Amino acid sequence: MRDRFTVVGRATGCHLFEGDGTRPIDEENVHVKYTPKRVQFPEEIAAWRRSIEAEEERKEASGLPHRWNNARFAVERVVVTRTHLAEEPVVSLTMRDADYFDFLTTSLNLDRRQKNGLTLREQYLEGGDPADAPSWMNCSFGINVALETGKDGKMLFSRRSAQVAGPNSARWNSSANEGLAQQHDLPRDGSPVSLHAVARRALFEELAVHDGDQTRVELLGFGLDLVNHQWAAFFRAVVPELDEPALRLRWTRGVTDKWEHDRFEFVDADPESVLGFIADEPEERWTPCAPALFYLALVHGAVERADGDPAARFAVEQAEQKVMSDRGL
Repeated sequence: MRDRFTVVGRATGCHLFEGDGTRPIDEENVHVKYTPKRVQFPEEIAAWRRSIEAEEERKEASGLPHRWNNARFAVERVVVTRTHLAEEPVVSLTMRDADYFDFLTTSLNLDRRQKNGLTLREQYLEGGDPADAPSWMNCSFGINVALETGKDGKMLFSRRSAQVAGPNSARWNSSANEGLAQQHDLPRDGSPVSLHAVARRALFEELAVHDGDQTRVELLGFGLDLVNHQWAAFFRAVVPELDEPALRLRWTRGVTDKWEHDRFEFVDADPESVLGFIADEPEERWTPCAPALFYLALVHGAVERADGDPAARFAVEQAEQKVMSDRGL
């Protein structure tokens, strides 16, 4: 039902729902509506959740490694429209209450048979449009950031640690990635959730990039992970006064969520180098949506260098063709 983003000859597991990298989505054109009403599972699925909760409580009581629960959001719908005159993209995101165990209930069981003989994937994702799946199937919304260093012109790739739960562990991912969490991202003054603020939190917690670093953060699009069924927002961030040595030095001094990554690679931020890195790493070592994120970041960088000319995106396509030709892809 949804096409898959393709790069260097590979069809990824990501559907690009909105955005092509040529223009960012203005922060004021992103409307997040939150209703404090909990998702409701069908009874059979609710029993799966109770089993997960009981197992994690058992492991915690035994002093074993375990997953802890926290309040999250479930996505009810994502709607994209345009402004009347300039036709700028406008995104409306409607969310309600969920938690981490809700997310595990579906994400770990997408291919588990129900009593009706169908898996969740067959019934709700392949049997219809996955973008219209019920809210209890959408208990994760991730913020994915591609970071570029201004002083030395590098793009940062981060590999998820094997300690991180879920199907994306030990895979190359965005520079920083955070799931929306009520404790951190739901303003106490009643103001709307800011996706841009979550992107800045991701940069701080995972990469020690601070507000004082004058980081420029731009929302480039939205994607849907068709393999693991997770919604994602794609951001590009540029830190003008930082380079690879400065960031690596900071990491030795401590990072809030240092355990989430076990390897970093800084690659020249030009299209040929970045796409070459993607092509040279085996397909199975990538999360479904990371290649799409970095491609959008490359396109936006090219458009910026061309003084806003959207036709500059074709320079990225030309670099991709060279990468593929050089490698016989």
